[in-house]
Amino acid sequence: MAKNKVHQLHTRVFLLMLYWLTTTTMSSVQEIFSSFNDYLTTDHDIREEIRISVRVLEQTAREIMTLLQSIHQRDGLKQIPAICGKSREKFESVKSSYADLAGKFPIENYYKFHDHWRFVTQRLIFLSALTTYLETETLITREETAKLFGVEVQRGNGFLLDLEDYLHGLLMLSSELSRLAVNSVTAGDYERPLKISSFLGEVNTGFRLLNLKNDSLRKKFDSLKYDIKKVEEVVYDISIRGLQPVEKIPKTE
Repeated sequence: MAKNKVHQLHTRVFLLMLYWLTTTTMSSVQEIFSSFNDYLTTDHDIREEIRISVRVLEQTAREIMTLLQSIHQRDGLKQIPAICGKSREKFESVKSSYADLAGKFPIENYYKFHDHWRFVTQRLIFLSALTTYLETETLITREETAKLFGVEVQRGNGFLLDLEDYLHGLLMLSSELSRLAVNSVTAGDYERPLKISSFLGEVNTGFRLLNLKNDSLRKKFDSLKYDIKKVEEVVYDISIRGLQPVEKIPKTE
């Protein structure tokens, strides 16, 4: 009888210990997953705030693109100074949007959220490069682009203008300039295609200096070659029609 009581007592103690361990383990697991939920909720909220700022950037990019597309319209080349002036005004809104975006998350988490604004940034870089070329027939630098956007080129100094985004934006420029070369001839401007050909040749030479390991950059670089070929065909047509002296035709590699 005594042994049975001892056995029952041991059984109760064991069950109590098992219950305590199970309860403690479940509580611990719940706390772990509760912290996960807090993290995911905060992350989701940050991403939603980022999307709002990015949508504003995308809208501004569309407005700038609409402005710049008017260079291809009738008499558009004559209005380039006015068009570029309006484009510059729009980039003030871009600067404000990037400042707002930079305040949405800790700057050390830049690349965690980078995909949200990568493509609109590349498009805005292209638009800034097009505006600068139309004004000065020169290539906008990464530093000049960063200043126009109100961002930084050095990691750790603030919101970053990523180098690969900058290069992607420059490669988008060639397609628009090849189109401009064709439309310039239609508008009777036979000098512009030659200048575009020379400029794209220099850009091509610059990209050849780079060891492009990024697959998407390499593919975009291939498109640059096709755009150059298209412009060269325009230049060739100009030369054989006697619309431009041969000595003014730029030599390309």
